[in-house]
Amino acid sequence: MAEHQINTIGVLTSGGDAPGMNAAIRAVVRRGLSSGMKVKGILKGYQGLLNEEIIDMSAKDVSDTIERGGTILYTARCAEMRTPEGQERAAQICRENGIDGLVVIGGDGSFAGAQKLANLGINTIGVPGTIDLDIACTEYTIGFDTAVNTAMEAIDKVRDTSTSHERCSIIEVMGRGAGYIALWCGIANGAEDILLPEKYDYDEQKIVNNIIASRKAGKKHHIIINAEGIGHSEAMAKRIEAATGIETRATILGHMQRGGSPSCKDRVYASMMGAMAVDLLSQGKTCRVVGYRHGHFVDFDINEALAMKKDVSPYMWEVCNSLSHNYTKHSDTLNFD
Repeated sequence: MAEHQINTIGVLTSGGDAPGMNAAIRAVVRRGLSSGMKVKGILKGYQGLLNEEIIDMSAKDVSDTIERGGTILYTARCAEMRTPEGQERAAQICRENGIDGLVVIGGDGSFAGAQKLANLGINTIGVPGTIDLDIACTEYTIGFDTAVNTAMEAIDKVRDTSTSHERCSIIEVMGRGAGYIALWCGIANGAEDILLPEKYDYDEQKIVNNIIASRKAGKKHHIIINAEGIGHSEAMAKRIEAATGIETRATILGHMQRGGSPSCKDRVYASMMGAMAVDLLSQGKTCRVVGYRHGHFVDFDINEALAMKKDVSPYMWEVCNSLSHNYTKHSDTLNFD
């Protein structure tokens, strides 16, 4: 498609909210306007598209939003968008509203919807907005940096009270089926055990043995970072306390990790990705996902991106374990001063 054929672009946020989404929206709006396009905001994700909750957006509409958490366009889940009928109707609504290109900010579920719209002739670009860092084609997703720092700071605070009471603390972080927040916090917070969906063997006795060995070696507290994909932290805490005799408490950080003012990295990277999405549409590209790899902002075919698989870095996992004394043969000789 030639550059002059893109006259109006739409932008929506879909799925779970993530800090930095507003920076991406702002970039789409202002990059689009500066490129001579009209920009329409679609409220409440694909559900809002199907309900035709579509508004015109000006540069002023995104003023003083870059520092705000959440999404000014709101977001929602939409079961209808998973059906062929819903997809056809969404594409028709885009055409009826003169939307030549659509920027979808969200996770892999949102990209699946974008893929369907692209197949129906809507020029569509995906921007990765999820705290889970679980999109395989990119090393960075909008919101992860803020969320992992929020979790890290909360875990530091729990450690203080855990030490004061000589407790074992199980702290559950978000991430759906991915363990990246748990892994990063495990390293950043110096946790003794880190439970990831990608790595956990569900041998709870190992954890019990580790806690007992640590206590015999003089350690006064024990921090376990548990990923959402494993969950059941409250029940786990009761079992561990019964097995060790050590007071054990569970803390589920929950949706606080989604909120808050985005970090500098989330603001800058989101701005770059939002602007790049507009540039791709201007160049006549469609069915693409913006990503970040090896220090550069890049783009991938949506079909290719959704087919990619992502796993935890074996080296990062090995280093994580080596720094935590996890199940070491020599734990009885360690000095915890």
